[in-house]
Amino acid sequence: QRAILINGEMRIWKGETRTVHSPVCVQAADGTLSHVELGSVPVTGTVEADAALAAAVAAYDHGRGAWPNLSVAERIACVGDFTNQIVARRREIVNLIMWEIGKSLADSQKEFDRTIDYIRATVEELKRLDNSNSRFEIVDGTIAQIRRSPVGIALCMGPYNYPMNETFSTLIPALIMGNVVLFKPPRFGVLLYYPMLEAFRSAFPPGVINIVYGQGHVVVPHIMGSGQVNVLALIGSSEVADQLKKSHPKTNRLRAILGLGAKNAAIIMPDADIELTVRECITGSLSFNGQRCTAIKMILVHQSIAETFLRRFCEEVGKLAIGMPWEPGVMLTPLPEMEMVAYMNECIADAEAKGAKVINPGGGTTVETLFYPAVLFPVREGMKLYREEQFGPIIPVASFEDIETPLDYVITSDHGQQVAIFGSNPDQIASLVDTLVNQVCRVNINCQCQRGPDVFPFVGRKDSAEGTLSVHDALRAFSIRTMVAAKQTEASKKLLDAIVLGNKSNFINTHFIL
Repeated sequence: QRAILINGEMRIWKGETRTVHSPVCVQAADGTLSHVELGSVPVTGTVEADAALAAAVAAYDHGRGAWPNLSVAERIACVGDFTNQIVARRREIVNLIMWEIGKSLADSQKEFDRTIDYIRATVEELKRLDNSNSRFEIVDGTIAQIRRSPVGIALCMGPYNYPMNETFSTLIPALIMGNVVLFKPPRFGVLLYYPMLEAFRSAFPPGVINIVYGQGHVVVPHIMGSGQVNVLALIGSSEVADQLKKSHPKTNRLRAILGLGAKNAAIIMPDADIELTVRECITGSLSFNGQRCTAIKMILVHQSIAETFLRRFCEEVGKLAIGMPWEPGVMLTPLPEMEMVAYMNECIADAEAKGAKVINPGGGTTVETLFYPAVLFPVREGMKLYREEQFGPIIPVASFEDIETPLDYVITSDHGQQVAIFGSNPDQIASLVDTLVNQVCRVNINCQCQRGPDVFPFVGRKDSAEGTLSVHDALRAFSIRTMVAAKQTEASKKLLDAIVLGNKSNFINTHFIL
């Protein structure tokens, strides 16, 4: 890929490029393994970042640009055009997701389809929101119309584990609410946007969407340092979010919508249904190799059933299909980055040095980026795996006797996204829920931690999030309530009637979108 979308133009990049390799390896005749080369992407710098930012600033033009002044129906039509264009290229985009990040073909297809469903649900929610605002209110002699207006220029960055779905969960609401967007693709999962560039170019006015490539630690702080970004939408680490917010010279003008790290725990009570719990914890901890912020990353099981649970858990881990992402039924696939394999080996070595053991056969075996899941027990305070988010196929397990032990674990955690409780005693479950809802933002009862359905709020406490994402909440996150008011006089009524009946304003109107 050499095309860069800036200001509605496909500019051909003639500078440095970065080769994109797949986590999938092929074996040569001599037995050596090498990663499949997929292509390359531009490595741009601050000059190109400034050009993208200038295009965004001009397109927004302090709220006077074409895009923020389009009617809601017109913006919806543009998003619909874009959606139809990328649906036509579904197979190509899905294959790029699969090859670049190693996600199974079935899950890559699911990610694409879920993203399209999310876009369409966002459109329907915006119709409901705008239709509810298509009226005047009269209170204490004041006539008012209250609508939602764009915030300005949004910088959107998604993660590599859901490079399409998580990115679009911020990018689409930002666009459809009238903001202008700078988009920095993730380091892994960047080629999948190449087939979308023409759709972005043709569906939206020039400058409304601009793609920023290059090294994130160079170009992104540079953009933030300009002070011209109004909204930072990042799904990544809290450390990166902190640095970027501090790069902005006027943080009080910056709105942050952040999906950050998590160390979600599963708390297994003595009366838990073992078979159900094992199934949910397997899926919760190892879907897409555990590379999900919503994954179960710590299991705390009551001592009375720990042996039974661990035996059944390890038996089911041993049945999981491991292989190439296009193979039917595969669950464990190669990881996108070698650095993660090295980190997981480091975590295992640390835990073993401090008394834990890998208890499943073959756990922790690696070949290049293929990492076989490791179940470690007993994991305790002082080990890396007890507190750090491993973001990979390692499952740390600890046992407890007193319920205060897992509660204290959640309370003292730096993260506060979700927790899963497994048990059947209603009094005990109710008591746990009443405590945990004040520590995390989603308590799952007898089921794994997860994000969906997308209409539900997705948020976290502590270092896990800032702002709320869902189909409903995202539209509000990327907009602000704005009001036009006038005194309740005959002159005001005549003036407002003239504006509404003459279709003279996209803000002051009573249009109803079907």
